[in-house]
Amino acid sequence: VLGAGIVGVSTALYLRRDGHRVTLIDRLGPGEGTSRGNAAVIAGESCVPVATPGIVKRVPGMVMDPLGPLAIRWSYLPRLAPWLLQFIRASSPDRVEEISIALRALLVHAVDSYLPLMKSAGVEDMLKRTGWLAVYESDKKFAGAQGDLALQRRRGVKMEILPAEEIRQFEPSLAPIYKHAVYFPENAYVTDNFRLVQALAEDFARNGGAILREEVRDFVLGPAGPTHVVTDRDRHPVDAVVVAAGAWSKQLAVKLGHRPLLDTERGYHVMFPDPGAMPRLPLYSGDYSFAVTPLAHGLRIAGTVELGGLEAPPNYARAQVLVERGRRMFPGLNETGKTEWMGFRPSMPDSVPVISGSPRHRNAFFAFGHGHVGLTLGAVTGRVIADLVAGRDPGIDMRPYRIDRW
Repeated sequence: VLGAGIVGVSTALYLRRDGHRVTLIDRLGPGEGTSRGNAAVIAGESCVPVATPGIVKRVPGMVMDPLGPLAIRWSYLPRLAPWLLQFIRASSPDRVEEISIALRALLVHAVDSYLPLMKSAGVEDMLKRTGWLAVYESDKKFAGAQGDLALQRRRGVKMEILPAEEIRQFEPSLAPIYKHAVYFPENAYVTDNFRLVQALAEDFARNGGAILREEVRDFVLGPAGPTHVVTDRDRHPVDAVVVAAGAWSKQLAVKLGHRPLLDTERGYHVMFPDPGAMPRLPLYSGDYSFAVTPLAHGLRIAGTVELGGLEAPPNYARAQVLVERGRRMFPGLNETGKTEWMGFRPSMPDSVPVISGSPRHRNAFFAFGHGHVGLTLGAVTGRVIADLVAGRDPGIDMRPYRIDRW
């Protein structure tokens, strides 16, 4: 299994549970990439893709406003063009409906797929099944969200609309500025997302799994597919390979003869170790598209999308915008000791991850491109990949997640 983020570690664990000898390879330690800084939310309601009808009208603004919730670095635009074209095509009403069905088919299994892994690792207490609350300052933004809410209702997402007078009763830490809120009871979160990946990896190693800190460079291919994984240190013989390297998966998939439309959403977060105000459950700003999560080690404000590739330096002015929004949400927010972070979400233009065998090699499998639902779908992806490796029916129509769907 190539990649030791939440998707790779979960996949390795489910394969070990099937009795395979499994080696996990990553140039970083478990969870030290994108899994280190996500919003820590298991978002079962998140079946609305990033591209929805009308997105094409917003593309010029994405290029012009580098600090907006969804921004494109103009210098990256030529390289992004093929991805962006499919992103726009995925925003048609019919495609959005199909995409939401594909996402929801996985999302309904998100929490349950984690339970056996967390129990084995002894970290069930990290999981908090509180739901989450989306809040809106603006009547216009709430009105604009009605299409997304209707889509979620069609997919069976449970929700409760809260009037203004109930919002602060529901979450007293909030400033009295919100006119509308939606409570999603099926969402959950983990109190330390980085520690979760580490604990799962430790359990994997305790139960006979091998973890190698090496950089994967290539494959040796035989008649049936890869026979060896070539790293910067060695050549490792394999019976099967799973590419689960997040935003770095494309270059490995290319070496196996595939060219997935994978690109990178650069996401930012700010951690406040002693915020002075701590909500009792995760929150989502419907006005500005960011999440707020109460973690064991402080308050995290995370979100926004910057399409800019893997090489450009971070634009921490985007993190500063999160700080300013946080001040508005929580009066008296204590910023002492705050830290900023940027990570690379592996993103497909249709918001649907690749969870697939290879049409070219019977022993190659792919698990990447989870975008905003990497933590959410880590465990269910691992379970499904184990089913595919074993030749079992996962109980889900796997066509929407194919690596060759373009």
